Parts: sequence; structure tokens; C-alpha cells
Amino acid sequence: MTHGMRPEQVWGLGLTDDAAAAISAALGSGYTLRNWPAGQHPGERDLGRATPLVIFAVKEAWDALAPSSRKRLEEWEVAQRVLVLTESQSLSDFDELLENGFLSAVSEPLTDKKVRDVIFRAQEVKSLYDDIFRMTREIMLERELLARKTDLVLFLNRFLTRATESLDPTVILDNAREDLELLLPMRGLMAILWQPGESGELEAELFLEPEMDHDAERHWTEALLRQGAKLAGKPMQSYRSTFLDGAAGRTPVDIPQSAEESLALPLRAGGQTFGCLTLYRAKGRALGKDQVQTLYASVGHLALALRNAALFSQVKVRADHDGLTRIHNRRAFDERLVEELRRHQRYGHSMSLLMLDIDHFKNINDSYGHLMGDHVLREVGKIISEQLRSTDFTARYGGEEFVVILPLTTEEQSQVLAERLRQAIAETRFTSEGKPFGITVSIGTAALTPGALLKRRDLVDKADKALYQAKKLGRNQVCTSQGPVTRSEDASLGAASAG
Repeated sequence: MTHGMRPEQVWGLGLTDDAAAAISAALGSGYTLRNWPAGQHPGERDLGRATPLVIFAVKEAWDALAPSSRKRLEEWEVAQRVLVLTESQSLSDFDELLENGFLSAVSEPLTDKKVRDVIFRAQEVKSLYDDIFRMTREIMLERELLARKTDLVLFLNRFLTRATESLDPTVILDNAREDLELLLPMRGLMAILWQPGESGELEAELFLEPEMDHDAERHWTEALLRQGAKLAGKPMQSYRSTFLDGAAGRTPVDIPQSAEESLALPLRAGGQTFGCLTLYRAKGRALGKDQVQTLYASVGHLALALRNAALFSQVKVRADHDGLTRIHNRRAFDERLVEELRRHQRYGHSMSLLMLDIDHFKNINDSYGHLMGDHVLREVGKIISEQLRSTDFTARYGGEEFVVILPLTTEEQSQVLAERLRQAIAETRFTSEGKPFGITVSIGTAALTPGALLKRRDLVDKADKALYQAKKLGRNQVCTSQGPVTRSEDASLGAASAG
């Protein structure tokens, strides 16, 4: 027996002094015998303190046990029970007992060989029990690991499916927030996405949790911009904020008390970093290895989905916008006009349409070249966009013609806006090879009064006829479907310069 190890327990039930002495002598120093004389038995405290290797039970002492105590010993599978028979008792008389869980039976006198044979067989059974227990534990552990892996695979499948359901980054992030809350304790999700603008500077969009107070919004805005600048290698030139959808009962996101509460994960696709996901998680809860691996896999899927959404947005912008002027094109105008007409017919709001044409544009191309003509078109588109409201819709109709949809605008209000546009364009100066020149535009306006049921083509025709009237009357002026608009003559200098 190894030094320092506790002796193996062996129990006796009703053993005589001679039998107990014989067993102790046969066991040797590696074992200790504890015997309960006839009429006594192990109590609950004894049963809960140690597990004996063998219980030597005399037949009479076993029969005298209370039913509850006997049942407890019978259900105790690790301790092997051995029936001790007197010289007058035969083993064949106790087949029923042997069938009910006794390892074996030995008859008196108890010799060293008999006792050691019992101990050897008990050790074999115990070793078998230990092997079975170990294998069972390993199987249970493997089943648990397999169940966890299955759950994570199902989670990733759900996450990937929902991430690809939409091409709207707000919807994608809303779904990601809902799914990631199943993986880890999370109090909020925010993100920053960026892309280079026309000048090469970075333009960012921030996605923030809703219902934050002013201080929390400022904190997270600054944190996202810092993270974006660090990952991109240069600061964001401009940004705009978008708020995710709120959920009933959700606690508003506050300012974290420690850096460990915020987890920043770069968003990469195609070898490029284009964003950063920030998770605001519960403090003091470490993630398991499998959770970390699943989280990184989820963010990889999310990055691909967000990148596809960004590419779709770019393609849609190109499809809806004129390549030269960067404002909406004819196709986008036709779709928007149908929408606005339906809204007008449903709610009875006023609505107006402007149609602009650059006067003598052919002369500009002939005199200054087509590159300068393209520059003029871009500047006119820019002026129109800057002069009008965010709710108005500007488009290049074709060639040197532009159109503007003015929702919730009466005919009188459209005349004011048109005159302001005409004057702003007439006051703009251009330079070609050191020579300054100016341009003018003619504008036709048409309006729908509440309750009018004109078709799309009818409204465009009215604005086009008004534009034709403005050109017929000498250009550089505004005409409505009712006739010309009175104006001052201070802007007429542009027509002479352009002509």
C-alpha cells in the first residue's frame, strides 16, 4: 500500500470475534475491518461517510436487519456483499440470496485463502464498476459537447439565414442583435460602416441603439468614430447616424463603467476592413471558448451580409442616379412621380412639378467645349439640389433638361421656388481659359390642386408646355401653366453672356 493512502474499508455484519480476527489477519495492513455485532447495523451517518470494498454478512445478522436498512444495502452497488455461512449451512440453501446481489458466499472456518479470494473478486468487480463509470462519464461528456456543438451549428444556421434575408443594413443589424442575445449576455449592439467619398475622404454611417440620453449618445458616437479611425488608419471626414429599432421592455443603453463591458469586432470582407461592430455586454461574464469561436464566425457572416448590402446600395445609387450630375435619372424620376401622384390622390395634398432647360446649351458646347458643357450640367444639378428642400426630388430628365417634384407645394409656392432657382443659376459665373461667362435657364411649372386626378403624363405635359412658353417668350424666365411669372430684369445678363 502506498504511504499516505487511507486503508481500504471492509465491513462485517454479525461476525463473531474469531471470524473478525481471521478476516483481519487475512486482509493485512492495506485494509481495516469494522464489525457490527449481531443486533446492530450501519446507520445513515456510516453509510454516507465511506464506501467499503466488501461487507461480510452473517446469515442471521442479515435476516435481522430492518427492511429499510436491508434495502439500502442491497441498492448500494459499489460495496460487494459476501454471505458468511456456518459449518452446518450449505451454499445450495441460499441460491435465492446469491441471486439477489451477493458477490459470493464463504463458509466457516474463514481461512486466509477464502478471504483473499473474496477480496480479489471484489477488487475485480470494483475495477469493472470504475471502468463503466468512467466510460459512462466520458460518454455523457461527449454527448454534452455534441449537444452544445449542435446548438451552435443551429445558431449559426439561424444567424446566417437571417443575416441574408435583407439588404438593408439596419434590418441586418437588428436581426444580429436579436440573435446574438441568445449566445451571450448583451446589453446593446452598435456599428460603424465607412466608405470613401468622391474626394477620397471617408464617409461613415453610425448605427446606434435607440432611446439613449444625450450623454450616452455622445459617448458611443465618439467611441465608434475612434474605433473606425483606428481600423481605417485615418479619421472619418463626415458621418450620419441611424438608430436601430427599439424593443418593448429594453433598457436604454447607458455609458459603460469599464472598458471590459465593450467588445469591438472589426468587419472585414474581401481582405478589406470596412466597419466595426461594438457589443455592449454584461460585466464580469467571461465567454467560453466555443462561444468565442461562434461569435467570431457569426461576425464573419455578418460582415459578408453588410458588405453585400453596401454593394447593393452602391449599385442601386448608380442605377437611380445620373452618372454625370450625380442626381437622380429619368427612370428614378418616373418611379417617384408615380408614387407622389398616388400619395396626392390618397391624401389630397397639393403638388407641383418644375421643368428646367439650360438656355442655348449648344452654344456652350460649341464655344467652350464639351468638357465645360459637362461641368455646367454638374453645377446646375448641384445648385438645384442645394436650393431646394430635402423633401423635393431632383432629376436629370435628359440632355440639358432637369425636373423637380415638389410635394405639398401649391402653384404659388412653386413659382417662388422656380424664380429663386432661375436667379441663383443666372448669378453663377463660370470660367473657361480665363474668360468668364454665365448661363440662364427657362423654367416651366405645373401644379395639382387637392382632389385633382391628372395622370403622370398630363402633369409632365403641362410643365413641358409651360417651359416651351418660357422659351418662346425669350428664355431666362419662369412660366406656369397659367402664363409667365413677373420678375425683375437684373438676371438677364446671363443670357447675353451665354448667347
